[in-house]
Amino acid sequence: MNQFDVIVVGGGHAGCEAASAAARSGARTALITYQFATIGVMSCNPAIGGLGKGHLVREIDALDGLMGRAADKGGIQFRLLNRRKGPAVRGLRTQIDRKLYRESVQTLIYEQKNLFLIEDEVIDLVIESSKISGIILTKGGVIRAGSVVLTTGTFLRGLIHIGDKTWPAGRMGEKPAQKLAERLAYYQIRLGRLKTGTPPRLDGKTIDWHGLDWQKPDNEPIPFSLLTERIKEPQINCAITRTNVETHRIIRENLHCCAMYSGAIKGIGPRYCPSIEDKIVKFGDRDGHQIFLEPEGLNDDTIYPNGISTSLPENIQNMLIKSIKGLQHVKVLQPGYAIEYDFIDPRQLERSLELRAIPGLFLAGQINGTTGYEEAAAQGLVAGLNAARKAGDLSPIIIQRTQAYIGVMIDDLVSCGISEPYRMFTSRSEFRLSLRADNADERLTPLGIELGLISRKRETTFLRQSEVLQKAREFAKSISLTPNEAAVYGFKVNRDGVHRTAYDLLSYPEINSAKLIEIWPEFGQFNTKTMESLEIEAQYAVYMQRQQQDMAVLERDERLIISDDLKFDDISGLSNELKTKLLQRSPRTIAEAQKIDGMTPTALLLIITHIQRLRHLQKTTT
Repeated sequence: MNQFDVIVVGGGHAGCEAASAAARSGARTALITYQFATIGVMSCNPAIGGLGKGHLVREIDALDGLMGRAADKGGIQFRLLNRRKGPAVRGLRTQIDRKLYRESVQTLIYEQKNLFLIEDEVIDLVIESSKISGIILTKGGVIRAGSVVLTTGTFLRGLIHIGDKTWPAGRMGEKPAQKLAERLAYYQIRLGRLKTGTPPRLDGKTIDWHGLDWQKPDNEPIPFSLLTERIKEPQINCAITRTNVETHRIIRENLHCCAMYSGAIKGIGPRYCPSIEDKIVKFGDRDGHQIFLEPEGLNDDTIYPNGISTSLPENIQNMLIKSIKGLQHVKVLQPGYAIEYDFIDPRQLERSLELRAIPGLFLAGQINGTTGYEEAAAQGLVAGLNAARKAGDLSPIIIQRTQAYIGVMIDDLVSCGISEPYRMFTSRSEFRLSLRADNADERLTPLGIELGLISRKRETTFLRQSEVLQKAREFAKSISLTPNEAAVYGFKVNRDGVHRTAYDLLSYPEINSAKLIEIWPEFGQFNTKTMESLEIEAQYAVYMQRQQQDMAVLERDERLIISDDLKFDDISGLSNELKTKLLQRSPRTIAEAQKIDGMTPTALLLIITHIQRLRHLQKTTT
């Protein structure tokens, strides 16, 4: 038990996905965590998915990751967000029963072959010949491995703030990773400081639910995972209340007590998930902010008040909470708090998530400057896969921007770094019409099959589904209507004499699969899911053809590698400013170089020409 192929440090969302991916890849893997019981714990909001985030969950599932299946097991309020908008920007989200989710993740981890669990604390890395060769545990001593994945979340020098009270912690009730943070700094890895926060937890039995607005689940829950046939857990409502003028007055008068505004917190917080103090300061003209009262479980009276993350003193928290409709007599079970923690500048990473300074050391999750379960899990999967490949002397797998939101996120982090905790949105992708949640399996599962990352059950299910969709596609393209025939059915098409196939007709806004079934009953042989997929695909077909050209250009630039020994100072015509930025960023491809601030088409052409000249000289020499 002291020799493994891959060691994963941390049992959160990133760690579980990393450990599972490494083990599924055939690597003998150790997952090290402080406590087995905390594996799969949701440390902040009890929800999975959302806009952009839901896409990541579907992509994780397409590569046979854990999060989608666990969310389907623990989901108690499924909702498809942006339903009125196009399929490319819709996002599936579910409220989670914390206990059910944790149990589901733990079951999947315990059942995974090649995966061993160790309960201990990592205090140092073993580095030999400038590369990782293991870790040192508090109790277990030295454990060796070909690769190590760090997924430390908010634990690196974690510091909790409530008012003027501060104490070291990774999250409430758990000690931070102090020694490991010190060792990373010792190896001259660039560290920064970030901040996040969480709202207080409330006793649902003491809330006055009468008169509050209700948010209902969808009538027909849509699961995240391809392997989930239907959602079995009961679906619940969430209530909605609002802050008010009195709430805002209490906050304004006590901002000096808030750690964020007193100067006690140095870390940068997430812009898209601000504390209630930030909302009042930055949006002071608003008369109220929504608060979603979200149950933490079917058999749990704890309520998560989504929207009032705070680090104010406990007595002030009680005052502001009790000023809100429905919460006048509420009992606070745990105060809200802010937490500061160290992160590593992600520009020090390869796109495989390997740390350049220490070969064999991979990083995933909040340690890379992201925020959110979904972003962490997606990185964990990639880091675990590549750690296993590194241990097996195989080349890394790079998921491109053109392939998945996972690729978009990693490229953003590695190429541009962060100025605040990174959160995924559909707007971050220039190819979002192609990277839809509904086609995640088609985009990524074939890659997973090729890599041996996919279970036999998923492979069989995917291939069967793909075969049925292909039959539906072929049938839709084999039948057609003339413009005059289309007019008989009330379809408005140009009278240009051109036949429209059923596939073409689905691209018209007023035509859906139900109308096609009325004309061609043969479509009735295909299930609802297949027909929905066909309809969405046909709607986007024209746009995707246009995007293919842009994607081809980017893929070409991604293939043009900038070697480590390229000397930018030797490229005549480049400005000194760009040379300095290129030396600092060390881009690995032309696509990465293109993202550097101030980069021009002329400068890119100079770099490309220099690379081609060097290659020609090397060929001539050999």
